[in-house]
Amino acid sequence: MALEEKERIIIPDENGEEHLFEVLFTFDVDANEQSYIAVVPVEQKDDEEVEVFAFRYEDKENEDDLQLFQIETDEEWEIVEEMLNTLIDEEE
Repeated sequence: MALEEKERIIIPDENGEEHLFEVLFTFDVDANEQSYIAVVPVEQKDDEEVEVFAFRYEDKENEDDLQLFQIETDEEWEIVEEMLNTLIDEEE
């Protein structure tokens, strides 16, 4: 997965099809020393409800590459949701 100029990222799905996502934000959590990324599909229509995807990630040796991991624990989801809610509150 390569980061592109406009904070966009290509993520292949389980069938190997590549999809373009726009990066909303990345953040680090000191408590578990993990990094997270939240993205939305670029091809979404503006009038649709936005579906946000979040992953835990690790930088690869090549700076432009990320390795993404599914978020599997409730604790991690709570951290991500709290960060999303904070950002949404700041934008309003």
